[in-house]
Amino acid sequence: MTSTVERPRLIEGGLHVDTRGSVVFVNDFDFGGVDRFYVVRSHKPYELRGWVGHRREQKWFFVVQGTSLIAVVRPDHWQLPTSDLTVERFTLSAAKPQILYVPPGHATGSTNLTGDAVLLVFSSGKIEDTKADDYRFPVSTWSIVG
Repeated sequence: MTSTVERPRLIEGGLHVDTRGSVVFVNDFDFGGVDRFYVVRSHKPYELRGWVGHRREQKWFFVVQGTSLIAVVRPDHWQLPTSDLTVERFTLSAAKPQILYVPPGHATGSTNLTGDAVLLVFSSGKIEDTKADDYRFPVSTWSIVG
């Protein structure tokens, strides 16, 4: 019996601009499962962050300002993963609202592509529970930028 592995996917949003200003939205995003969030802002462009993986925790990434690159990999072993695994890369921009959903069983790395990038990350699981589900790998384990 084979099981289907859930893959990262983009949830499309939109941008409405009129004389009053603009409204950014991602109406198909369901906050069910979100327990906390944090904001990531780097000091300079192309600052590499990651790799952090979770077997049970889900993540959702949204760029509030600028442009960021999110890299996603599915580790084959959590203690000593293979370094030649396939990495999926997603460029997220505030100019094209989207949320990247990363299911459990993946590791992520990121970099800001513009100096002003602000990344909003939603996570499932309480912070006290996630400590037992936190796997950190050296940034050189896989290529973030390709």
